[in-house]
Amino acid sequence: MLIIRPIAQADYSALLAVAKASGHGFTSLPVDEALLKRKIARSEASFAKPVSQPGDEGYLMVLEDDGKVVGTCGIEAAVGSSDAFYHYRLGKDVHVSERLGIRREVQILTLCNDYTGASELCTLFLLPQWRRDQIGRMLSRSRFLMLAAFAERFGDTVIAEMRGVSDEQGRSPFWQWLETHFFGIDFPTADYLTGIGDKVFVAELMPRHPIYVNLLSPEAQAVVGQVHESTAPALSLLEHEGFRFNNYVDIFDAGPTVECQRDQILAVQQVQRRPVQAVDEPHLAGDYLICNGRLPDYRVIRAAVHLTEADGPVGLSAESLASLGIKVDDPVWILPL
Repeated sequence: MLIIRPIAQADYSALLAVAKASGHGFTSLPVDEALLKRKIARSEASFAKPVSQPGDEGYLMVLEDDGKVVGTCGIEAAVGSSDAFYHYRLGKDVHVSERLGIRREVQILTLCNDYTGASELCTLFLLPQWRRDQIGRMLSRSRFLMLAAFAERFGDTVIAEMRGVSDEQGRSPFWQWLETHFFGIDFPTADYLTGIGDKVFVAELMPRHPIYVNLLSPEAQAVVGQVHESTAPALSLLEHEGFRFNNYVDIFDAGPTVECQRDQILAVQQVQRRPVQAVDEPHLAGDYLICNGRLPDYRVIRAAVHLTEADGPVGLSAESLASLGIKVDDPVWILPL
């Protein structure tokens, strides 16, 4: 059975394998032993911590298939709580001369911290062998169960940073322009430093004034707001949930950041809280995500259910009850896959 649960210290080796498989540009999982172990410890503390409003919590989960870790997903409660959270805001600068009859609109990139306090969907990665049978959709959608079941732990705005365009060697056309003119370090190095939390160099070396997009190299201009081909399916899933690009891009690869108000996310609106009952297998139908709504022993499974009247009990098999660690009459949160 597929089970999503909080990460634990015993998962370090599996997380390291996932980090290596994720490749360049996956900032939230750098291949760094100390950092990955800190991420695990922080997540364990976050799941165990009583929370009434979002702060510096990070929830990292793993997807198990018969005990084997095959993917990860996570949610940051409130970005920018402990360090600066940067974006470029894509806007316009208008130049007009009435006397000469000239009007020019130029796109500009302005460094900002506008998303401070927002919750972030992050660290979504599934090993290639499991990219089938809507398992990726399960992993992505499972986070909305948590947003619905524990709304007090998350911000009103939810964002997701999409990986921007880079090649197989990790070279980003956008970063290559910044590297040449301002930074002097390559994209994988900058990406790694950010992943381990060393962001001081951004404030020290980032251009202090807005960047005129038409002054970028043609290659850099072409990728502003564009998504990496391997991330396109994840973006499509989020767009279906109501997430939209609002002219914010990543400061390293210019990949798009998408946003949605938590209560306006389609999946969050579809989540139902119901008591549970045990039923026999022949009565089960459909394809649902079910979470137990418990911390720190959080669990999400994918299973068939038995539904009767609206707001009535949801029937689950004995195996599903055991996987969730719950008993009859306990509440569960359900979401159609």
